[in-house]
Amino acid sequence: MKKLSIIIPCYNEEKLITAILDKVLQGTLKYDLEKEIIVVNDGSADGTAETLKNFVTQNSYIHIIHQEKNLGKGAAIRSALTKVSGEVIIIQDADLEYDPNDYNKLLQPIVEGYADVVYGSRFIGDGPHRVLFFFHTIGNKLLTFLSNLFTGLNLTDMETGYKMFKTEIIKQINLKENRFGFEPEVTAKLSHIKNIRFYEVGIAYYGRTYTEGKKINWKDGFSALWCILKYNIFYRR
Repeated sequence: MKKLSIIIPCYNEEKLITAILDKVLQGTLKYDLEKEIIVVNDGSADGTAETLKNFVTQNSYIHIIHQEKNLGKGAAIRSALTKVSGEVIIIQDADLEYDPNDYNKLLQPIVEGYADVVYGSRFIGDGPHRVLFFFHTIGNKLLTFLSNLFTGLNLTDMETGYKMFKTEIIKQINLKENRFGFEPEVTAKLSHIKNIRFYEVGIAYYGRTYTEGKKINWKDGFSALWCILKYNIFYRR
């Protein structure tokens, strides 16, 4: 393995996109891996596009994809997957909730030959965790339980934003969901691949509030519930 492809879906993150890109760039990867950074500006209506333009003038090796309309996280990831060249892929949210210093934790089981897919769990491990949203935590655990019920996995955090895949594995599946339904969809479809090896590692989590820009809401919870049923029972491919 030579390269880690980092996909960063981005919507209306003018205030934070530079900070997260700085953290991604500053982090040191083990295993002699280089970084490929692909940012998808998903139809942002603020100054995100201009901020990215200015940032790229100083860092020309960062790839930017501009979507004309806001289509959602899943659609942004599909666009980026057509451009990746690394052997391993990680999804990095454009806010500061997830810490790029955890990349090496997720990489270890893959590089050492144990895993095909690694999820970063917010509910295990000893990293810092901001205390927020009791009902969100209950909702996340309920969705994870229902997902596990159908997939046969024993994940602790199906909804995590940190998902890492071998490129050859993620490109085997046909992703369809445009918004946050990506999380249960990709989990269901990966679980249907014969002999796939899932791992989890504990990660830090610096959650943010809605006033700080958090976007997922209760409607996405109901959508996730439907996606669990949809991709485990009705549309398995």
